Amino acid sequence: MRFLIRIFSLLPLSVLYMISDVMLYPIVYYVARYRLKVVRKNLRNSFPDKSHDELKNIEKKFYHHFADLIVEVVYGYRVGDEEMRERVVFENVDLVEDLASKTHGVIAYLGHMGNWEWLVDLNKRFVNPSMVEYNVYRQLKNPTSDAMMLELRSKRGGECIEKNQLLRKLVMLRRADHPFVIGMLSDQKPSKRSSYAWTQFLNQETAFLDGSEVLAHKFGFSAVYAHIWSTKRGYYRIRFEQITEDPSTMQPEEMTKRYAELLEQNICAHPEQWLWTHNRWKWGRKELEG
Repeated sequence: MRFLIRIFSLLPLSVLYMISDVMLYPIVYYVARYRLKVVRKNLRNSFPDKSHDELKNIEKKFYHHFADLIVEVVYGYRVGDEEMRERVVFENVDLVEDLASKTHGVIAYLGHMGNWEWLVDLNKRFVNPSMVEYNVYRQLKNPTSDAMMLELRSKRGGECIEKNQLLRKLVMLRRADHPFVIGMLSDQKPSKRSSYAWTQFLNQETAFLDGSEVLAHKFGFSAVYAHIWSTKRGYYRIRFEQITEDPSTMQPEEMTKRYAELLEQNICAHPEQWLWTHNRWKWGRKELEG
């Protein structure tokens, strides 16, 4: 599998997009109907004021984006630094570096928006050469897939931290002499054993993982949200927005609410670019707390 992906990564992105249009999109959407019921339920409940035709339009655009995301991840295996700088524009990296200089560490809240995998190129955009980017990930069940994604995420120079090792790593980083930012994807549903907080999100009462907020308070790290969106096919922009410089001035649940608000703004501006295939509202309050 890894060999095939490496072979496909040698193809020009224009050819990979042809594969996306002619093969992946029709197979995923029309043949496999991959999680189509989940996507439709999520869209219908998130946008109750939109018409059937509007929801159908978002649905189709999402599956086109989803197919493109697959080939872009493959292409990421061999894309060079110069091309990546053209394809991924970071508007205000200076905000992250400035906060890190004050609080040593910054937690960057992310969502499964745009091509979130390409955000790992942030590590190559810092002015301060001692600044380091870390990304928290959940180990995949398939060892081959896990190794493949780790290789992809690490090749841009950042370091991946398995979520179960995060606390230990943060204790070490607190003693380190370099500033850093930690990217955390916190928009998927919590498990029944997780720590979470409730807030309104996309017209629904939603449980959010709140580990990032707890860690920000524990270690005194500042926090930002990374708005991610596609400007045209294969090109993305990322803009950071401060959530707090001093976490002691906000309760953890206030940080959760602010993250949800910013993520919702990002989604509503570009609804086809969020990962609607995730069964985000599988569990309500009764299922999680019952």
